Amino acid sequence: MTDNVLVSNETSATDGLPPSQRRWASAVVFVAIGMAALDTAIANVALPAIAADLHATPADVVWVVNIYQIALVVALLPLAALGEIIGLERIYLGGLLLFTIASFGCAWADTLNGLLFARALQGLGGGAISAVNIALVSFIYPRNLVSRGFGYNAMVVGVSFTLGPTIASAILSFASWPWLFGINVPIGIGALLVGLKTLPKTSRAAHRFDISSALLAGSCTGLFIFGLSDAAHLGSPLSVALELAAAVGLGLILARKQADHPAPILAFDLFKRPMFSLSAGTAVAAFMTQGLAFVSLPFYFEEILNRSQVETGLLMTPWPLVVTIMAPIGGRLVERFPPAILGGCGLFILCAGMLLLTTIPESPSVWDIVWRMIVCGCGFGFFQTPNMKAIMSSAPIARAGGASGVLATARLVGQTLGAALAALCFSLAGHHGATYALGLGVAVALTGSLVGFSRLLVTPSSKTNG
Repeated sequence: MTDNVLVSNETSATDGLPPSQRRWASAVVFVAIGMAALDTAIANVALPAIAADLHATPADVVWVVNIYQIALVVALLPLAALGEIIGLERIYLGGLLLFTIASFGCAWADTLNGLLFARALQGLGGGAISAVNIALVSFIYPRNLVSRGFGYNAMVVGVSFTLGPTIASAILSFASWPWLFGINVPIGIGALLVGLKTLPKTSRAAHRFDISSALLAGSCTGLFIFGLSDAAHLGSPLSVALELAAAVGLGLILARKQADHPAPILAFDLFKRPMFSLSAGTAVAAFMTQGLAFVSLPFYFEEILNRSQVETGLLMTPWPLVVTIMAPIGGRLVERFPPAILGGCGLFILCAGMLLLTTIPESPSVWDIVWRMIVCGCGFGFFQTPNMKAIMSSAPIARAGGASGVLATARLVGQTLGAALAALCFSLAGHHGATYALGLGVAVALTGSLVGFSRLLVTPSSKTNG
């Protein structure tokens, strides 16, 4: 009887919400993920003002950014797994509530320690939102429109990252830094009230939540990201090695502990599906390429091309801006063409764009740089939505939370690994490290493209959603 009810719930869930309810539920989901993405971008701009106001050193105040990212990644996989048990919408709303309360705490913090505590809570809330974000989109939209929902979601995240520094600068021009966080409070309250009435009630798994495994998973991913970040900041090789070794060790313990679990937190069951594992691999490759470019290009523009900080910011904008345009287009095209072809083509275009960036003339015009950034943005945006579709459709609907958590984790791992490799290039080659980082990005994007196209060889039975 229980199994029949579960199947019925899943079937209705994959048919999506009625159009009127869908619009409001989509607004809640997109507002929440937009705030989580925006807070990653705006905090960087506010660091000098925070340091001056709270009498903190630059080395200490950078933890305002780092602690948010670490808390976010620690929360991803455990909360994605918990969402499958108690309901994805509960995790999302709980995360939004915590994010809103923590934003209030950030706005009222009068010491660095108080701000760091609030930012850690904000990161946990952002992790809850990010963990089940894509899974909820797949429940809100019907099967024939879900790709468009993924495209809109990617567009919102892209716009948030693109406009984040601009919004932060605009607010700081007439208000103090606490307003950067305080503005989340009324928006979060409004989204919560609407979400309570409109978000879909997702199916509940029968197994219990394994707290010890959740702690292992959070520690494993947190240490791994921390180790990569430490490497990117040229930390001690010994400390980096110990952090990464500890992360691998915890992962092995978790794998053994959950070997027979029906829904392991680290999604070992999903990685047995070729379409899922290949799509997750291409996601890591794409975000690694983006990480290599976004860390190396500012140094290249400022130190080699002698551009100002303002000019550098403007030159970096075309990439994420074009992503916001291409992501919805990819969402419509994937309704007609296989994700393997679209995703593979997208990464090949990204590879071409990265190669073009390595051939920038010695004294380039603005247009020489901008059109190359546009090519990269087109490729990345064209890849993103079809790949989301491939990942989510290759997992059973009962494991949508786990698949969504893997997708978010792949993004963070790729970005952090790309940043660490870019830092390594600079440490080995000085100013010329940017060129080597871009060249490495060419190789990573090409590899990702080949892996993406290899999904065409996966048998149809491996791609089914169930």
